[in-house]
Amino acid sequence: MNILPQRIKQLVNYGPRDYRLVSDAPLPTPKARELLIKISACGVCASDVHCHGGAPMFWGSATAPSWVKPPVVPGHEFFGEVVGYGEGALEHFSVKMGDRVIAEQIVPCEQCRFCKNGQYWMCEKHDIYGFQNEDANGGMCEYMLFKPTSRVHKIPDSLTRNECALIEPFACSIHAVNRGDIQFNDVVVLSGAGPLGLGMVQAIRLKTPKLLIVLDTIPERLRLAKGFGADLVMNPLEEDVVAKVKALTDGYGCDVYIEATGNPASVPQGLQMIRKMGRFVEFSVFSKETTVDWSIIGDRKELDIRGAHLGPHCYETVINFFERKLFSAEGVVTHTYSLDEWEAAFENAHSAESVKVLLVP
Repeated sequence: MNILPQRIKQLVNYGPRDYRLVSDAPLPTPKARELLIKISACGVCASDVHCHGGAPMFWGSATAPSWVKPPVVPGHEFFGEVVGYGEGALEHFSVKMGDRVIAEQIVPCEQCRFCKNGQYWMCEKHDIYGFQNEDANGGMCEYMLFKPTSRVHKIPDSLTRNECALIEPFACSIHAVNRGDIQFNDVVVLSGAGPLGLGMVQAIRLKTPKLLIVLDTIPERLRLAKGFGADLVMNPLEEDVVAKVKALTDGYGCDVYIEATGNPASVPQGLQMIRKMGRFVEFSVFSKETTVDWSIIGDRKELDIRGAHLGPHCYETVINFFERKLFSAEGVVTHTYSLDEWEAAFENAHSAESVKVLLVP
């Protein structure tokens, strides 16, 4: 029988650029239908870095309230082991003590129009683990709670730690690719070969389009994308990617453009290289507002613009793909740090040296 500690380590967000490691936080006590999870690893997402840096989309502005509600434990790319539970929790989630589990990023309210219609990932209240204090403390800690409305999935023993840590980002990848409605004869351009982009490369490859082109400015990420199945890779800093894509498509442009860089320059780039009536999928979390010439979308090209948010109904697919070796984590997780080293982890996650950075308690 495991003896649980009474005091634990947590990284706590108190405000922009005010994150502190708390070494003597009380062990969370699970209430009815809540699970206590011993965290095995938690990824550092670009949104974590933007939030730490004070991006207005997280902290609000003169016209919008703050979405983040500190103090809160950050981290939404976590997985771990069931080590405790409140009344009815094991039956509620169909798990048992010792199971490896992951919860989806969102904690649905179950009361709003979207939740009642089954569109839980667009919940109006929209609590995301790692951003809203007691309602959704995240996984950059030793132990956390899975709330009663969580979407919880069991993880088989066959998956490695790195594969488990990529379930959340790769679920987002699959959802974005599904939004693109890729057909066999499509020329697809994916802009961005970060952790999510590399998941998208693998998902797009399974859709077997006519041609898959991946864009990024970091050579190592382009190398990984090529290894995961991209037909062509290009660096926008080194060549005219718009002209090259048009040359490859008889001047028309690509059929599908998926934007996954977080760089505002990638958006007008995509609008220039996509064909008339093409499908533009926007996935990125930007640190600042991005503007484009909307006449391109409407009057000039009549584009189909599709957003992609979170990874609904995709977690079990990612787990299955890892089990069947249709997805690979090889080379995606590049660095691991302890909770004590969180500052170095955040700095590295913001650099070109890393792909996916993990915090391992």
